[in-house]
Amino acid sequence: MQNIFDIKTNVWNVLKTCGKPVVLYGMGDGADKVLSAFERYGIEASAVIASDEFVRGQSFHGFTVKKLSDVEQEFDDFVIALCFASQLPDVMNNIKSVAKAHPLFVPSVPVFGDVIFDDDFVSDNTKNIAKAYELMADGQSKKVFENVLQFYYTGKIELLDEITTEKDEAFKNILSLNDNEVYVDLGAYNGDTIDEFLKYSGGSYRKIIALEPNAKNYEKLKAHCLDMPKIDMWQLGSYSKNTVLTFNNKAGRNSAIAQSGVATRVATVDTILCGSAATYVKADVEGADYETLLGMTNTMKNFKPKLNFSAYHRFEDIFRLPLLINQINPEYKIFLRHHPYIPAWDTNLYCI
Repeated sequence: MQNIFDIKTNVWNVLKTCGKPVVLYGMGDGADKVLSAFERYGIEASAVIASDEFVRGQSFHGFTVKKLSDVEQEFDDFVIALCFASQLPDVMNNIKSVAKAHPLFVPSVPVFGDVIFDDDFVSDNTKNIAKAYELMADGQSKKVFENVLQFYYTGKIELLDEITTEKDEAFKNILSLNDNEVYVDLGAYNGDTIDEFLKYSGGSYRKIIALEPNAKNYEKLKAHCLDMPKIDMWQLGSYSKNTVLTFNNKAGRNSAIAQSGVATRVATVDTILCGSAATYVKADVEGADYETLLGMTNTMKNFKPKLNFSAYHRFEDIFRLPLLINQINPEYKIFLRHHPYIPAWDTNLYCI
């Protein structure tokens, strides 16, 4: 693997030294994290914009939120730092349209944790990055691996266009689900990923085991699956041990381990299965992906279920998760795919 960071400048240095006003595009948690990183790297923001339909004269970190057209009148030349995420086609198309009119970068901040992908991060993890790259099972996986890391480093969205594929490709060509699966859904939310499973398994299965830690989501999950046979549902999070942890209790998919919130039970997959087999495990566990794998070591060694794991919650997940999977069971073939999303969210490991 060649050094994919050669003769490139990380996005933080680009924004710091560009000599132009830096305009934040977006508000909310992502923009909060970007501004925190700006302070760390000595980058000054000059304005904040939002899509026209969201501009109502509101204030964000002392800036009056403006339309792009307002900033175009204010500055002759500027660069844009994208601070939100979307998988909606019309929103992504709008982002690309803005990028054609003005230099646009995506300063990547982690979904969980506070580790930033910068030169120090690259230096500290070079060996593990190279080892994980060699584990990628096909050319597409290696291309996704390279481009996602380059995207984290440079913030250039065109790197994602080159590697984006639909989920159909992964489910049909890699996972190849059948009507005899024992499906373990970790982070089952409201049942939508059970629907996804049924779509690709032909609507039949041997058994489904679904875990969801958030109380409101769990009630939605039970209602959604009320008439389904052969399904066990648990209000639990998945982890490396059986214990009680604090979850932030956020709505939607964002319920995750946090410093304050609601006491929530977590358990290992090995405990839930009690030595029985699983054939397919999907995990979208909001930053606890590494710990979840540790908690299913026996299952992976003894039964080698197909795996569908998120690889984007923490920057290190893209290389540390493949390394751990290979360590637990070297027989796994490890694939990596990126599905439509800006930034590099919905980048997933598919292992068989």
